[in-house]
Amino acid sequence: QVQLVESGGGLVQAGASLRLSCAASGRTSSSSAMGWFRQAPGKEREFVAAIASSGTYYADSVKGRFTISRDNAKNTVTLQMNSLKPEDTAVYYCAASLRGGSWLYIPKRIDDYTYWGQGTQVTVSS
Repeated sequence: QVQLVESGGGLVQAGASLRLSCAASGRTSSSSAMGWFRQAPGKEREFVAAIASSGTYYADSVKGRFTISRDNAKNTVTLQMNSLKPEDTAVYYCAASLRGGSWLYIPKRIDDYTYWGQGTQVTVSS
């Protein structure tokens, strides 16, 4: 019912910027909460950012550097990443929840989302 496709990843130097995009198809995309997660080599998948009717949310490690936004008309969600660091290197995944409207808690758990993209590689060299 919902498909997500990430794009915009690449290899950049520390301090550079990248903009990741997630194209969503399906009825749920207009109102559901959307999130970004990342998984570095040998590590568990971790929360990066989320956007819902109740607001935007960020992991402490990316606050002030990353910005999540959404364009419902285009069915896309973006993650603007500035001042990239080598520790940001990971595969970044876009996720969509079945739940629309406002959230009373931060949707930062994997189980908060139902649909996932295939991921896009972000590599930051020092």
